[in-house]
Amino acid sequence: MPADTARRSIEADESTDQVQRVLVVVAHPDDVDFGAAGSVSQWTASGKAVAYCIATDGEAGGSDRSISRAEMAAIRRREQLEAAKVVGVSDVSFLGFPDGGLSCDLDLRRAVTTAIRRFRPHRVVCQSPERSWSSIYASHPDHLAAGEAAVCAVYPDARNPFAFPELLDDGLEPHVVPELWMMATDRVDRVVDVTDDFGRKLMALRSHRSQVGDGAHLEAMLHGWMSQTASTAGLPAGRLAEAFQSVATG
Repeated sequence: MPADTARRSIEADESTDQVQRVLVVVAHPDDVDFGAAGSVSQWTASGKAVAYCIATDGEAGGSDRSISRAEMAAIRRREQLEAAKVVGVSDVSFLGFPDGGLSCDLDLRRAVTTAIRRFRPHRVVCQSPERSWSSIYASHPDHLAAGEAAVCAVYPDARNPFAFPELLDDGLEPHVVPELWMMATDRVDRVVDVTDDFGRKLMALRSHRSQVGDGAHLEAMLHGWMSQTASTAGLPAGRLAEAFQSVATG
């Protein structure tokens, strides 16, 4: 969804060698593909390692009541693995928390902290924990909870040896994440020009057939959102971009 960027200075991201590992934390299968699949495709193509940490299996998604929720969860896991492969990601973990009932409790914070300490990313990308009044779809309660848990895991949990000390017994030493980027935010200050990656983003999203059907509507919808984001950021006409808020972690 396009973000309200009028009140902030926006920079086009130019990835550096300091960021070689990126962990994306989201609530549901397909969340990363709507928010950041173009950027992920660009990052993996440049040699960065990207991993997904998905809090739920998405069993509450879809509208077909004849499909059991356990079956839907399995379908959505398969779809997400297929989508991830399209943009060069093979490291995908599902935390298994209940879809529609996600909360930023200590269990979720511990699980995300575990993922951070294992993967040791230079950048974490997550959903915004702040409700967006410009787009209610961005502010699903699970999105807000996953975003808050990711922020808490980045600071203070992942870097604090006394947070979840049992993780030390598993050899998971503290890790400081240098960069935090948030999707679906009204406070955009960073965009990634993903014009050349639009086809892969679209293909990734169309992998989620249980949610988007044949996906025929996606191209025009995404093109509208992403061209508006690019235009607001001052990119040349015809460019497409994904938007983020960058947060200092030091």
